[in-house]
Amino acid sequence: MRVFSSIDELRHTLDALKRQGRTVGLVPTMGYLHAGHMELVSRARAENDIVVVSIFVNPLQFGPAEDLSKYPRDLERDAAMLRQAGVNFLFSPGVEDMYPRPMLAVVDVPDLGRELEGAVRPGHFAGVATVVCKLFNIVQPQTAYFGEKDYQQVVIIKRMVDDLAVPVRVISVPTVRDSDGLALSSRNVYLSEAERHAAVIVPQTLDEAERLVAGGLTDPVELEARLTAFLNREPLAKPEVVAVRDASTLQPVTSIAEPVVVALFVRVGSTRLLDNRTIGRPGLPGKGVTR
Repeated sequence: MRVFSSIDELRHTLDALKRQGRTVGLVPTMGYLHAGHMELVSRARAENDIVVVSIFVNPLQFGPAEDLSKYPRDLERDAAMLRQAGVNFLFSPGVEDMYPRPMLAVVDVPDLGRELEGAVRPGHFAGVATVVCKLFNIVQPQTAYFGEKDYQQVVIIKRMVDDLAVPVRVISVPTVRDSDGLALSSRNVYLSEAERHAAVIVPQTLDEAERLVAGGLTDPVELEARLTAFLNREPLAKPEVVAVRDASTLQPVTSIAEPVVVALFVRVGSTRLLDNRTIGRPGLPGKGVTR
């Protein structure tokens, strides 16, 4: 596995391989890898000749009171995992490589990016869309892989790709969970033992949502209220977003008739946990590919 920090060097290497007809898959990450990331890598390896994994803790998507400085980092550990998984190239730029001067151009999908998680993290999804667009321009992959745990992020990236005619197929991969159902996340390392035990309330709330809808509940407002009450049974959990939305558009619904996504954004201690479940048929829109 070759490791690059230079944009020009990575582009030059990939251009030569693409001229040979090799296909390229990209897995964008912020590092501190876990089994969920490795599932994305496995999917990319199965579907492409060349796999590029990027590790970049992107300052544009962190708010002023968020955890940029303490976000977990271990590049040596991550590189060993990727090497063992058969990744061809690791792109690990510094901030000075990605943003040699303050960014004036920004990619935003405001109607989607200011909902749900975006409502409590202003500017977050503009930062996500900007860095992903830049990574797409640098690597120019045929396919890119994202985890469905970040459901809203996937919807936004697919819409960005479609709107801007970016020739990348965006593949969403199901969430990987621990044995008790908690979605794997790099931020789980922040949880104390008591908080980790309490965090299971998040996937349990999604189970409760599925049970209530299967039992005939069709009012989204009532479902949100009952799920909030369910979460509040755990003293260490503080729900910030409990929302029932159209699974494809993320718009509010008046009745649970079409497929919906139940989106949760819950603070356990000082750690924000994100999770979701689509109830009904799969709801992530399209394939994120220019036609």
